[in-house]
Amino acid sequence: MKHSIALKFIALALAMAGVTAAFSQTNPAAAVEVKDAWVRPAVPGQSGTGAFMKLSAPAGARLVGVQTPVAGVAEVHEMKMEGDTMRMRAVKGGLELPARQTVELKPGGYHLMLMDLKQPVTKGGTVPITLQFEDAKGAMSSLALNVPVGMPAAQQAPAGAHEHKH
Repeated sequence: MKHSIALKFIALALAMAGVTAAFSQTNPAAAVEVKDAWVRPAVPGQSGTGAFMKLSAPAGARLVGVQTPVAGVAEVHEMKMEGDTMRMRAVKGGLELPARQTVELKPGGYHLMLMDLKQPVTKGGTVPITLQFEDAKGAMSSLALNVPVGMPAAQQAPAGAHEHKH
C-alpha cells in the first residue's frame, strides 16, 4: 500500500514538473510587456482598423505576427513619408523590440492593421489579439490579449483642447 502511494506521489511530482517545463517553454512572451493597448473603433461598413500599444522586451525580441478572429488579415504595418506621400505597408521580417526600450505602435507609425473585418469593432467592446514573438535564440512564443476598443482616457486630449479661442 505504501509503495502505491509513493508511486502516485512520484508520478504527480513528475507531472507537475512537466507542466512547469511546458509553461516555461511556451511562455517566453511573458518577458514582453504590453501597455496602453487599444483598437480604433470601425464605422459600419469599414473593412479595416488599427490596434496600438507600447511593447517592451527586457531581453529583446521581434514581433513577427499577429492574429485575431475579428479580421481575415492581421499584420504589423508601418506608415512613413516617402517624398511627399505617406505610405503604409506590412513590416517584412517582423518588428524589432530592442532590449530595455519601449517600442510604441501608434497612429501614423508602426501599428497592427486588422483588415477584412468579420464583425463590428465598436467602442466599449474588446478584441482578442494574439501577438507572436521570436527571441534572440529563435524561440517562438505568443501572448494573448483582450484589447479594449477606443482610445484610453489617459491618451485623449482634455475637453476643449482643440478649440481655438480669442
